[in-house]
Amino acid sequence: MPDTGTNAEQSVPDQKPAKAGILRRLAALLYDGFLVFAIWMIVGYAMQYVLGTGTNQLVDGRAVTSGWADALYFPMMVASAAIFYIWFWRRTGQTLGMIAWRIQATSADGSTMTLRQAIIRFLLAWPSFWCFGIGFLWLFVDKNHDALHDKFSGTQVIVLKKGQRSF
Repeated sequence: MPDTGTNAEQSVPDQKPAKAGILRRLAALLYDGFLVFAIWMIVGYAMQYVLGTGTNQLVDGRAVTSGWADALYFPMMVASAAIFYIWFWRRTGQTLGMIAWRIQATSADGSTMTLRQAIIRFLLAWPSFWCFGIGFLWLFVDKNHDALHDKFSGTQVIVLKKGQRSF
């Protein structure tokens, strides 16, 4: 006979999921950082293969890349990171680091975020982190415990219950 739970469990209305705190968010970001770095290594290798080794030279023990190659590498790094995050957020709301830490990014109403929301979130998350983490520290000030990039993109990051999967 399947376990249907107790009457107390059945009578509890659906509660809003808990918002993810700063430590879970940063831990997931660290995990994802390793993946993004690996993607950058692959992209860099592929670009080096296409552009050839003539774009780099060793000067005083330092590898120096030509200016036009640098102008290509940076946008490719940003684009590959954007594709990584936006694809995962739009697909399941979770990157691989977010899966490990049981958090999920959704629209404020709990649905899968739109492409527009994912792009805004990606573009604003970088300054949120690199400007002394002010966007993430906003979690402590905001009554809903959202980061600044969550506020502006209309998204939220929630903690999933143990055993709950979004995919």
